[in-house]
Amino acid sequence: MSDAITDVLNWLEGRKDIQSLRAAVCDLNGIMRGKRIPVEQARKALEGKLRMPYSAIGLDIWGEDIEGNAQVFSTGDADGLCHWTGRGILPVNWTAHPTALLPLWLADDSGAPYLGDPRRALARILDRYAALGLTPVTATELEFYLVDPTSQRPVGPVSPVTGRRLDSDAALSIDEVDDFEAFIHDIYEACRMQGIPVDTAIAENGVGQFEINLNHVPDALRAADDAVLFKRTVKGIARKHGFAACFMAKPYGERAGNGFHVHFSVLDKDGRNIFDDGSDQGSDSMRHAVGGLLAAMAQSTLVFAPHFNSYRRLRPRSYAPTAVAWGYENRMVAIRIPGGPSAARRIEHRVSGADANPYLVLAAILGAALIGIERQLSPGEPTGGEGQGLTLAKLPPDWASAIAAFEAGPRVAEIFPDVLRDAFVACKRQELNTFALNVSDFEIETYLESV
Repeated sequence: MSDAITDVLNWLEGRKDIQSLRAAVCDLNGIMRGKRIPVEQARKALEGKLRMPYSAIGLDIWGEDIEGNAQVFSTGDADGLCHWTGRGILPVNWTAHPTALLPLWLADDSGAPYLGDPRRALARILDRYAALGLTPVTATELEFYLVDPTSQRPVGPVSPVTGRRLDSDAALSIDEVDDFEAFIHDIYEACRMQGIPVDTAIAENGVGQFEINLNHVPDALRAADDAVLFKRTVKGIARKHGFAACFMAKPYGERAGNGFHVHFSVLDKDGRNIFDDGSDQGSDSMRHAVGGLLAAMAQSTLVFAPHFNSYRRLRPRSYAPTAVAWGYENRMVAIRIPGGPSAARRIEHRVSGADANPYLVLAAILGAALIGIERQLSPGEPTGGEGQGLTLAKLPPDWASAIAAFEAGPRVAEIFPDVLRDAFVACKRQELNTFALNVSDFEIETYLESV
């Protein structure tokens, strides 16, 4: 690590324009939380001498402490140590002055990993793969909307080329991609500077909706880092261009939601894809992985759909799943096995919304798949279409049900440490209670004088 620290310090020495840094950890909601530090404190942060309260990981979506959180009230809101993740310096060029991000994760005073940190949860799962000589190879697809930041409610942005506000769907429109080329180009350039492996970009189904894919990498921790950093980058570049980037699961009730699809395969110690047996159907190991994903899916739905708004996306005939099902080349079900050459055989997990925490999502997916592989769980028969006429287990239909399923789920308990599960449940319960106390304008308009 010392050589890496020297490289970062040398890089900063050559960037006299950078006077401050952002030192941050990722909380349970996928939000970066931390400090603006003078560049002179870079060595302190890189050497693990910066401190931050453990409770920073478990704040609710509004940044409030969780009532009754043991990390706040019973410990006096104690600090933990912030260790550098080892990810190289991450230049930020969309702020008023150039800066850079130092990504951190939490440890206790002995140097042991703090298991309430979502990045640590994924690292634990990857350690279990490594112990078996296995390496997951993962890629992510993230959808987002560009919206007008001056509007109270989301509306399409104004095209920089035509000057007209977008008001219709434009799936796979090359013209729409071209109209927003300056914005997309800046995303690609910022991602190149940060080492984020961006692949294709398309206009998606919704008004001002885009999808940018990230390439497969044989390091799931890095893939999750990339997804977190990508979301932050897109939001920053959007503001630079006069837009806002929205990763809400369902910003428009009547239009497509924002998905976060995960593709993965698994390599053995010789670099062979264990999902490939030369057939179109894939290997027994692949089907066992699918079996594990299905067995844990309902219990894990809170990870994939962590917010009040998330459950507006999980609706029938919306390209977002509602049932615990899998199929070959079927985008209507939760687990899709894409076609193509057998050497590239992989699993696509389609449940998660773009509002989810990438570390928790990948931990839940890879953890469940490993359970399936180790116990040789059967996925049952594949499903065609939406599975009409079949009796399929369902995902929790609402937030409260998902919280209860996560809290009680035995598969979830095998994947996530107790301290993280308890904090996540407490966080989501507090958020649910806050929403329950807020009456919407639509409710008032509907019921004020009619009932």
